[in-house]
Amino acid sequence: MAETKKIKTALVSVFHKDGLNELLEKLNQEGVKFLSTGGTQSFIESLGYECQKVEDVTTYPSILGGRVKTLHPKVFGGILGRRDNEGDREQMAKYEIPEIDLVIVDLYPFEQTVASGASEADIIEKIDIGGISLIRAGAKNFKDVVIVPSKAEYSVLLDIINAQGAATTLEQRRMFATRAFGVSSHYDTAIHNWFIG
Repeated sequence: MAETKKIKTALVSVFHKDGLNELLEKLNQEGVKFLSTGGTQSFIESLGYECQKVEDVTTYPSILGGRVKTLHPKVFGGILGRRDNEGDREQMAKYEIPEIDLVIVDLYPFEQTVASGASEADIIEKIDIGGISLIRAGAKNFKDVVIVPSKAEYSVLLDIINAQGAATTLEQRRMFATRAFGVSSHYDTAIHNWFIG
């Protein structure tokens, strides 16, 4: 039996915004609420959609030159909280952790930055920490959460929503999780290879 879950809240944290418009438009039509940071939040609002700031949820600003934005228990609790676990639900209520049903990520372009001949300092700043953590968290909790791990998957989710509304089956969420671990594995391998030199 495919367990269908409705998407109510989406955390969007992307480097590449091209191709995102259509997906955001459809999610907005379906009544999905947006949560984001920095440039992505500005982009969502520029399209005319309401978007809650992550820092309003965490009560922390983006710090360390943007190195720490989403790394917070209220964000990761919202992704990793097991909806069918009474203890998790109680703690989410106690600590006012919002449920996050969809995570859309597009990582910093590490490989492109290396290929461009950038300096070591610039390359190191393109090692994504928050994004890769969001991908892994969303994929781990695929039972409850949809993870879109790169811009290559924007259209995959859009097709699903066009076909069946803002809801996904367990099989679909597992498919996204599989792709997500593929993205994180490829990304870490690229970083590892660069360090090896």
